[in-house]
Amino acid sequence: MNKNYLIEVCATHLQSAIAAEEGGAKRVELCDNLYEGGTTPSYATIKIAREKLKIGLNVMIRPRGSDFYYSDMEFDMMKDDILISKDLGADGVVFGILLPDGNVDTVRTKQLVELARPMSGTFHRAFDVTPDPFKALEDIIDLGIHRILTAGQKNTVPEGIHLIKQIVEKAGERIIIMPGSGINEKNITEIRDLTGAKEFHLTGRKTVQSKMEYRKEGIYFGGLPQIPEYEIKLTDQEIIRKVVSLVNEL
Repeated sequence: MNKNYLIEVCATHLQSAIAAEEGGAKRVELCDNLYEGGTTPSYATIKIAREKLKIGLNVMIRPRGSDFYYSDMEFDMMKDDILISKDLGADGVVFGILLPDGNVDTVRTKQLVELARPMSGTFHRAFDVTPDPFKALEDIIDLGIHRILTAGQKNTVPEGIHLIKQIVEKAGERIIIMPGSGINEKNITEIRDLTGAKEFHLTGRKTVQSKMEYRKEGIYFGGLPQIPEYEIKLTDQEIIRKVVSLVNEL
């Protein structure tokens, strides 16, 4: 078996982070509000995750959902969240800042990279909404960031797989390109073989019913009726174990 492949699990619950480790993942990306693409988790979540996990722990640094152009106040929040994540023992942070024209904000991003050291830095899927992915690639490499999380400028990796392959080839050994979004036990080996990537990002989730016995039907919070209020999405360690096994098969 090839042990050079790494599975990172995106976890929004402590239970998911623990299940990821038990399933054989080597790193967790800890975040909140996955329906908004992921935001910074609470400090207590980071603290307890660090106490519980022996594997790598990266923390999402994103003050809100929507776009990736941030106000001065939001940027100050990101800097403080990086320092707190460092103090709590995180191994890395995950962020992305763009200019109004969609290109990488190299000035602000450089500040975050320097503030984060010696933690690693991952430039998240803000990369996928830049106008020129190859220019963005070179900008991010020049900033000294360790990896890029991408779905190939599409909604899912299977849709963007051909661009991901090109980006992996262009990047070479200069930066890690980590495909993420829509990866599961059914497609991991094909994605591995077609992209040439060495790290992969997924949730591996299953739906768990709430333990609430009394249920008030017809009430939805956040104006999102498509999200059942009495269901929880949690990482399934068996799914992760299967993906880890498959990706490492020759």
